[in-house]
Amino acid sequence: MGGERQHSNAPTLHYSKVFLMIPMATEGDEKMLVEELERIPSLRVKVAEPLARYTTMKIGGPADYFIEAQTETALASLLPLLHRQGTPFCLLGNGSNVLISDRGIRGVVIHLAGEFKRVEWNDARDTVRVQVGAACAVTQLVREAARRGYAGLEFAEGIPGSMGGALVMNAGAYGSEFEKIVDQVEGIGCDGERVHFSRAEMTFTYRDSHVPAGIVVTRVRLCLRKEEATQVSSKVRELVSKRKSSQPSGHPNSGSMFRNPAGDFAGRLIEAVGLKGKRIGQAQISERHANFIVNLGGAKAQDVHDLMELARAKVEQQFGVELVPEVRLLGEWRAA
Repeated sequence: MGGERQHSNAPTLHYSKVFLMIPMATEGDEKMLVEELERIPSLRVKVAEPLARYTTMKIGGPADYFIEAQTETALASLLPLLHRQGTPFCLLGNGSNVLISDRGIRGVVIHLAGEFKRVEWNDARDTVRVQVGAACAVTQLVREAARRGYAGLEFAEGIPGSMGGALVMNAGAYGSEFEKIVDQVEGIGCDGERVHFSRAEMTFTYRDSHVPAGIVVTRVRLCLRKEEATQVSSKVRELVSKRKSSQPSGHPNSGSMFRNPAGDFAGRLIEAVGLKGKRIGQAQISERHANFIVNLGGAKAQDVHDLMELARAKVEQQFGVELVPEVRLLGEWRAA
């Protein structure tokens, strides 16, 4: 299992925007992997599992192996096993902010559950430190904090992801982001050892927390402040109303498709080049907010990807601005 180690240098590695999963080496290797997985308690393993049901876009082909880890002990056994076998893996939380290929994902998809959903509230004078498991739903956390009269999380109301995903991408809205409230991050490396990052050791930038590759975030400690519960709840309701009035509803989507370029908004640029409402197959650039692509029913990942490429090309051609995807592309994609 390995012991616990402190991380002394600020992490600087970025997560890749596109994950291309390679096939596992041989049939014998696959059989050996399955046999070893079955020996690890608190793992649930599904073979050739369709991933559309696990994403907010409701799109995605199968994973070779979909593994649900219920405990840190199980995860700390799983990661070294995959490393020894040379098996590629990726994490899938609540399935927002990702676009999974129609061809699916080769290797292993890890989904955290069980004890990774736990939340511990530690009240101390004017501040509150809350330990949040990586699988905890962000919206659930926001509403519980408001009920208790703890402020600082209101901006995250409506973010559909899990705490781990929100931390990794430094999710934000309405002028705030997780960088402002993160106090400590815990994780497990490919060697099965637990790691801690203090706030001073973290390097946050726009939509990125620069967690080193190979580290699976397991728990995040947030620092909130005390306010009147009625005031916090009122702010949450205000932002709920604002979000509902400006963002699409009624059709599955993955949230904002592109990062906002400096001094501008991706949605404004996409609308300005005349693509608002543009359809390819059953995928459509939202008529309400042009930085969203919605699944009208039965859309393919390639349709969404093609709309993204069309938007990028048009915006660059007309404005000279390169739109950078905010969603992570997972799986196998055809060559451009």
